[in-house]
Amino acid sequence: MSQAPKYKRILLKLSGEALMGEDSYGINRATIERIVGEVKDVVDLGVQVGVVIGGGNIFRGVAPAAAGMDRATADYMGMLATVMNALALQDAMRHAGIVSRVQSALTIQQVAEPYVRGKAIRYLEENKVVIFGAGTGNPFFTTDTAAALRGMEVGADIVLKATKVDGVYTDDPKKNPDAVRYQTVTFDEAIGRNLKVMDATAFALCRDQKMNIAVFSIFKQGALKRVVLGEDEGTLVHC
Repeated sequence: MSQAPKYKRILLKLSGEALMGEDSYGINRATIERIVGEVKDVVDLGVQVGVVIGGGNIFRGVAPAAAGMDRATADYMGMLATVMNALALQDAMRHAGIVSRVQSALTIQQVAEPYVRGKAIRYLEENKVVIFGAGTGNPFFTTDTAAALRGMEVGADIVLKATKVDGVYTDDPKKNPDAVRYQTVTFDEAIGRNLKVMDATAFALCRDQKMNIAVFSIFKQGALKRVVLGEDEGTLVHC
């Protein structure tokens, strides 16, 4: 079997919830180490990796207090949560022998570099993993949109959305055992069938810029590597 990767540069979108493991919120150390191990397998293939991380695992712990809060304020809190996750991810990568850099869309110079596109591209070319924190730096936009935006800015070949489910299905596989996974689906088909791939803004951005999206499960051993190698894993959403 060929070990030549299909993609040279990828943008991996990780949800904050992926870091929780079986915990109700926060960061599960064993889980983050396993995810970093999956990323290392891809880095070792020579693939350049950018990561956009969500903040739901931390924000979930303060969500009751955020009820009724001004939306922009709550969104900024969420952005700070993603920076915390980015730092945790960087620390786990350091322990695994991966060189990485955290760039934040919000200026917090004591803990992370500000996001600079040219620097991010240079780090990727040096085979350093770049972790993008604080989303787009703007309220009312999700980290899905940040993933689409950063993927295009740094010239990624594809956006990989890591989820709890191993692809896009005809129906919710947890509720309907007869649900079938799509191997590939076009953007127009996904819209026509009302398939929830990413939030609407991120999805429209990827479609307009012809940026393919692969959806796969981060909890499935070796799934990230199989996607990068172009094997039948997850669902490819294409133009």
